[in-house]
Amino acid sequence: MVPWLQQLLRDRIHHELSLELDSTTVQWHLRCSGADGTITMPLLPVLYQLGSNPELPCSTIAVAEQGFRAIVSDLPAPGRSEPSTSSLVTQSEAGLHLHYDIPGLTYWMLARCEEVDPPPELLDNHQRFPATASHACQHGYLERPIVDEWIGILRQVISRLWPRLPLVQHQFQVVVSHDVDRPSAYAFGPWSQFLRNVAGDILKRKAPAVARDRILIRATSNRHLHPRDPFNTFNWLMDTSEAAGIHSAFYFICGRTNPSLDAQYEPEHPAIRHLMRRIHERGHEIGLHPSYDTCAHPQRIVREGQRLQRICKEEGIEQSHWGGRMHFLRWQWPFTAYGWEQAGFHYDSTLSYADRPGFRCGTCHPYPMFDPVAQRPLPLIQRPLIAMECSVIAPRYLGLGYGPASLALFHRLKQRCQDVGGQFTLLWHNSHFTTADDWGLYRQVVT
Repeated sequence: MVPWLQQLLRDRIHHELSLELDSTTVQWHLRCSGADGTITMPLLPVLYQLGSNPELPCSTIAVAEQGFRAIVSDLPAPGRSEPSTSSLVTQSEAGLHLHYDIPGLTYWMLARCEEVDPPPELLDNHQRFPATASHACQHGYLERPIVDEWIGILRQVISRLWPRLPLVQHQFQVVVSHDVDRPSAYAFGPWSQFLRNVAGDILKRKAPAVARDRILIRATSNRHLHPRDPFNTFNWLMDTSEAAGIHSAFYFICGRTNPSLDAQYEPEHPAIRHLMRRIHERGHEIGLHPSYDTCAHPQRIVREGQRLQRICKEEGIEQSHWGGRMHFLRWQWPFTAYGWEQAGFHYDSTLSYADRPGFRCGTCHPYPMFDPVAQRPLPLIQRPLIAMECSVIAPRYLGLGYGPASLALFHRLKQRCQDVGGQFTLLWHNSHFTTADDWGLYRQVVT
């Protein structure tokens, strides 16, 4: 764990930082090669425990009142029970003592320690650890990148002790991805269901024009998706991204482990192959969206990843990096990460909550993952998802719809990512453009 934390701090702050744990004093020692002095921090044992802990304290520190630059004047400190009025930094014989376990917070949040082996009663109907069960939601800091904020405090303490040390600078980015659950409204799926829908359009909904479109699109989608297909928004999405200087990622389902919840298309279909080629030719990314019942079965992720890469190879699609996101944001420690690792993929972008947007991992910076069960670093980058459109809009989640409140929430999360030089990672499904409000809101969020 210590080498992993040290490398994180080097990547985020300075490449010559050295982090050590003094088991005698139970303190962290942070040093910099060629510089005098040491920054010490206490080790808070509660931040190294696995599993949900409803009793975990959380004090609030008025960091701005103590002379620190901050996004918000008060900064939550999970695991710390000291009074908020106590000094955050004091002089020590060795240098400076910072009275909070920033390495511990980083480990606890990024390794998702509270989500290891959760009680079944905490999980939602898709067996996901929900936002409402998280310490962040219960203590009101889910919408804040508190790991990034605390690293920002540490950077300021470092500058106090070593004022001439040049620190790593980070650039804000907007990262957009699209889970391709339904590439077409009508082209795929059982004929029996299709015919029932046509009959419903004519007899029940009194919409013969919709029935005609349904039949036309189904009949002419053998080689490529029909331009009038309401879910064929791919060209528009790429146009919008390119206008904003963004490269989009499109994640395809390549398995059917739960037929009622997985996609109804096969990735080998000529129209899907044509779509993948078009995405690649325009400089955007192809990725994997593992099917519903893969999160606890690494070999299923491996098989579906191999299927996607085989198809891409056959279509002449070459990429230096491969990544994706779990279907329904289903994640189970540590098996899901093992699946991505064994598949040889480079990154995952699952870790946001479905029921609330925000900073599930406490950060908006990509980071190398760590397995808190086996206590080993993983050759897998987590690109934390900050917001999914359904989490904000859908009645089954926050239910904010398309009004000012939803736009304000998207912009607030985006601004907080910008404040810490991170990535605002957004998921918007290609099939979630059924009204003019969808198009307008998406454009305002992305650009």
